[in-house]
Amino acid sequence: MQNFKNHTRYYPLHHFILTPLTIVYFIWSLVKLVKAWDGSIPSEEIYQLIGAVILVILPILARIYALKNQDRTIRLEMRQRYFELTGESFSSKERKLRLSQIVALRFASDAELVVLIDKAIAGGMRSKEIKKEIQHWQEDRRRV
Repeated sequence: MQNFKNHTRYYPLHHFILTPLTIVYFIWSLVKLVKAWDGSIPSEEIYQLIGAVILVILPILARIYALKNQDRTIRLEMRQRYFELTGESFSSKERKLRLSQIVALRFASDAELVVLIDKAIAGGMRSKEIKKEIQHWQEDRRRV
């Protein structure tokens, strides 16, 4: 069962292989450039460093794109859930919530969602506080 303590997700290929390897390659390229610098421009090392910078940026961009798409999906899901539970539009509540709050509220069960939304707005709760308030987690194991 998913809960506050175990809801964080890691994607091993991204978090433990690709990202560390690109950082190691970037540092290695930078060290090679510094060692080769003798007053003239070491073009081969510069090319390597440019390639390393590109390789560091690519997984970061891929992650950002995936998370932004996921945020859009969560927003749509919350609009639908709120409408199904209340028969009203979520837009007035949504404007009062930060995206991080909406993402945290996504884990709340239907029984506690509406009350928790109002509590989050009234108390300006942070996402971590919202997650700790959730009694019955709605699991989401498909997140990126």
